[in-house]
Amino acid sequence: MTTLMEIYEERVRQGDLHCDPAQVSILALFNDVAGRMQKPEKKRLFKRLGKLANPVKGLYLFGGVGRGKSMLMDMYFDWMDEPRKRRVHFHAFMQEIHTLMHDARQLGVEDAIAPVAEEVISSSRLLCFDEMQITDITDAMIVGRLFEKLFQAGVVIVATSNRHPDDLYKDGLNRNLFLPFISMIKDRMDVYNLDSEIDHRQNRLQGHKTYFTPIDEAAGKAIQRVWSDLVGAPGEPLVLHHKSREIVLPVFHNGVAMATFEELCGQPLGPGDYLVIAKAVRVLILRDIPRLNREGANEAKRFVTLIDALYEAGVKFIASAAAEPEQLYEKGTGAFEFERTASRLREMMSADWGSTEQ
Repeated sequence: MTTLMEIYEERVRQGDLHCDPAQVSILALFNDVAGRMQKPEKKRLFKRLGKLANPVKGLYLFGGVGRGKSMLMDMYFDWMDEPRKRRVHFHAFMQEIHTLMHDARQLGVEDAIAPVAEEVISSSRLLCFDEMQITDITDAMIVGRLFEKLFQAGVVIVATSNRHPDDLYKDGLNRNLFLPFISMIKDRMDVYNLDSEIDHRQNRLQGHKTYFTPIDEAAGKAIQRVWSDLVGAPGEPLVLHHKSREIVLPVFHNGVAMATFEELCGQPLGPGDYLVIAKAVRVLILRDIPRLNREGANEAKRFVTLIDALYEAGVKFIASAAAEPEQLYEKGTGAFEFERTASRLREMMSADWGSTEQ
């Protein structure tokens, strides 16, 4: 069987990756997790608890943006010979949990976490979470009991994050109730910092434009090149939820999303929906932004709201548009109000603006 190191070295030879000693050192940690998972599970006699005698410790990989955390986890996930495995963005996973808990309560279940945890356990022995972060009090109050049940059942968790576990839900409401979860993470997962001096993803954007006009074949090809350089893999839909509404990002991979103007601004989405999108992505590629005017006031207003949400969240923005930011809104009613958005777009066009990795 090909080793992780051999896969990494081959990608370096092909020019897909630049060899980074910090990344190489992390490969051994993934090998350790794989080795532990391949050992037979030994049950304790505590049938009531159903705990494992030697639970397999997972891996919590944190570090700065662009260091390759998601890439390494994906490499491990693809390589790992485990039929019951799942790789999912943590934000999307938690939204699934909320939906399942809501459905359970609708059926009259008082302790909704228990059946939801059983459903996760039945389908997954290995869970790989990309961009583990907790900023919402509702999530903070759920993850402790959920993860406890997953760990007790022998589910192995591998996660990437920009934060050390001690910094999760920092300054959050009732954070003292969250602290046992942090202790659980550090007890049940090996915590390592991918301490590289290289921002690989930012390097990939160097020399790339981030705003393409007009909307033509050349712009379309340029957008696809940016996607390929940033992600290097096909995307798949990411379904987000806000209140009772589904928000679909049609193409998503490793924190990078791509959609058309019509898909995000031609639909009846509101400020809360755009905040959910901004929370879920690090890079948004928005294609085919048309000239805006008062006849399309609703679409223009949604676009302004989307840009505000992305700007405040520090999301990298890449776009193809019918005109430069200052000429994007046609003269007339609404043009003056759009000047602030045009200014933000101009600032976001900088290749080093925003963050580019989960």
